[in-house]
Amino acid sequence: MLNISGIREGYVLDHIKAGTALKVYDYLGLKDRGYTVAVIMNVTSNKMGRKDILKIECPLGSIDLDVLGFVDHNITVDIIRDNNIVEKRKLSLPGEVRNVISCHNPRCITTIEQELDQVFYLADEENEVYRCRYCDEKYIK
Repeated sequence: MLNISGIREGYVLDHIKAGTALKVYDYLGLKDRGYTVAVIMNVTSNKMGRKDILKIECPLGSIDLDVLGFVDHNITVDIIRDNNIVEKRKLSLPGEVRNVISCHNPRCITTIEQELDQVFYLADEENEVYRCRYCDEKYIK
């Protein structure tokens, strides 16, 4: 039996599409942050068939939930304080993402001016299409 201890303060990211937990891990930049992270993959789920789970012990507020909404807005976020779930959040697609994805247009100002933030806005919620704020180049997930 797999046993992963509870966390004092942090987040449990549940209902991650099976096989994509490491993608979420990368988008959140957890490799370089020094937090304790448990990655649980291909767990049996009544709702999804299979799912991934991330348990992150970290200060509350240190995870960008907008990034999570961009990666997969179906993820459920459990906020943990003193080993108890104090809040559950459902995510939605963010209206804007900053420095999460890069513009692929070679003529975009962001490819020349490296210090500019990469800013994308949600152009089509139904199809999950984001566009570059500077050149309007399309980014489809």
